[in-house]
Amino acid sequence: MSENNCIQYINCHCYMTIQSLQIKARMFSRISLISLIMIPVIWSQDWQVQYSSMMKCALKGSNTHLSGSYKHPNHLTMIKTFWIVNPVKGEETINLVDHPDYKGRVQYSQNKDGIFFLSLSNVTHKDEGMYCLRIVAKEDKYLFFPGIDLKVTELRVEIPEEAVEGKSSILFCKTTCHLSDKTNFTWFKNSKRLSESNVSDQLLLPSVSTDDTGNYSCAVTDHKHLSSPAVTLSVRYPPKSVSVSISPSEIVEGDSVTLICSSDSNPPALNFSWFKENQSSAVGCGQSFIISSFNSSHSGRYYCEAQNKYGSQRSASVSLTSAGDQKAVLYAAAAIGAMLICICIFIVVKKNISRKTGDAGGQSGVSKQEENNSTAVTDQTSAKPPKPADLNESVYASITHSRPREQQRDGDEDEVQYATVQHHRNTRNTTAEDGCQNGNSVSAGSNTEKADDSNVIYSSIKSS
Repeated sequence: MSENNCIQYINCHCYMTIQSLQIKARMFSRISLISLIMIPVIWSQDWQVQYSSMMKCALKGSNTHLSGSYKHPNHLTMIKTFWIVNPVKGEETINLVDHPDYKGRVQYSQNKDGIFFLSLSNVTHKDEGMYCLRIVAKEDKYLFFPGIDLKVTELRVEIPEEAVEGKSSILFCKTTCHLSDKTNFTWFKNSKRLSESNVSDQLLLPSVSTDDTGNYSCAVTDHKHLSSPAVTLSVRYPPKSVSVSISPSEIVEGDSVTLICSSDSNPPALNFSWFKENQSSAVGCGQSFIISSFNSSHSGRYYCEAQNKYGSQRSASVSLTSAGDQKAVLYAAAAIGAMLICICIFIVVKKNISRKTGDAGGQSGVSKQEENNSTAVTDQTSAKPPKPADLNESVYASITHSRPREQQRDGDEDEVQYATVQHHRNTRNTTAEDGCQNGNSVSAGSNTEKADDSNVIYSSIKSS
């Protein structure tokens, strides 16, 4: 064979070899894909076994269900079907119903579609393992491996490293294996259920506040009694309610005085600064500020400022004075108060005296006028002396006064006032009016004496 023909033969052979390898690779990939799709299905001489899933996650303390279905060759006669756990080659398998670790917790059932169920109650971590179907036929025994890998998990709450006031935080309800996608969760705070609308395994706190501090736990909605252990959420915040206390409460010059700064913060404030009003720089630091020997130069108003990594806040100012200064201030305040009281009393007394003086003057003028008028009437009545029989007569006077004119016209005569005086003789027989006044009963026909018109006296009184 020539050299050229040899080269062509080698190239052709290599090409065919490469092509053959490519075809085999494509066939292998197709077979692998088919085998992956058929993982839950086991084929063995016309046997067909299929499990519900190859992995199952169960909550500790709950009841879980495993299931599988199978089809057997027609020539076999089925005697018994049951579940086993963790089969070992060469060792005899034990039916879970008879297993000492599962006794009383296992139940089998089968529906009309031929699906064979295993119900396992009160699952624990010891129950983790591989669960397989074991079928006993009249002709032989069959084991279908691998089966369902059972994992057991517990719930736990995972909180953020730190929850800062005013910021958002998320709490997670964690498991060691994946529960069903349809699993709903319930959240609790201090053993009280939170909003029913939140069924997620995450709890969002959009703006954290100190009210969010508490113990949080979660549970699967269908198993609320299997909640996770409670975890405490501690909210971080800057100092609040900063205040200053003074010891002793009464200060004497020369004594030692201590000011203590208190605050509410999380974490506790570690930095404290002391300030005196009207001074730009701090006068001390630390939670306590001590003045070893107090004197008047230390008097003033002080405040403190507390700080942690999240912020700071200052207190209200407190006054620091010695007992002597306090007494001086009290004395001055008492003196001012007494002075104000004396001024008020003086003003009240002065007003009362002025009022009484005015009333006395008015009464004196009226008395003088009445005295003049009475004199005039007496003079008129005395012009006619009474008779001896009229000694007991009563005199009634009706006097009308007119006010003097402010300006008297020229040519006008002096204003004359008239007074009418009536005399009534006191006879033996009483009038009806006197009887009613005295309480006596007077009949309509009683003998009375009429008043004489001559007893009316008109007297003129001249008033300026």
